[in-house]
Amino acid sequence: MDANITELKDKTGNPAPLGLLGFGMTTVLLNLHNAGLFGMSSMILAMGIFYGGGAQIIAGIMEWKKGNTFATTAFCSYGLFWLTLVWLIVAPKLGWADATAKEGMAAYLFMWGLFTFVMFIGTLKLNRALQVVFLSLTVLFWMLAIKYLNGSVELGTAAGYEGIFCGFSAIYTGLAQVLNECYGKVVLPLGPVKKT
Repeated sequence: MDANITELKDKTGNPAPLGLLGFGMTTVLLNLHNAGLFGMSSMILAMGIFYGGGAQIIAGIMEWKKGNTFATTAFCSYGLFWLTLVWLIVAPKLGWADATAKEGMAAYLFMWGLFTFVMFIGTLKLNRALQVVFLSLTVLFWMLAIKYLNGSVELGTAAGYEGIFCGFSAIYTGLAQVLNECYGKVVLPLGPVKKT
């Protein structure tokens, strides 16, 4: 008896650049504010909801379809991070919730830093570019957590510049994937996978 075997080939696009760019561009803009270069505005909040939040969640769902647990967890989690951050800023202004105390914000940022550090450990099996993104994001979250505890303006400014670096590292990683795929060769290197 002959059995017909059907092999399905995944022809869907790579959603990682969408998620990386949604994260990176929103992170740069928020941290330009943290560095003291301009105030908090609807521009940052809109990016947080739609590109940092929505686009990353969409990318995470697309990565789930591809069977990529790491990317699904990262993109959906950070997309929801942006939505919760916008809520923490906007809800008190609308009278929908009390403002979060500085200790609460420190705990919130510390937990995101802890999550990011564990995800960084996962990147040690991936490429150098992602290692830079996740390590610099871990540092950013923990710098901001300490800043909320001690109220240091200088630390907040330094965290802003560190966050700009983190955001641009994600932008680079996302655009490298787009250009490398478009040209069918390495245009922007992502770095080797660490051999273990």
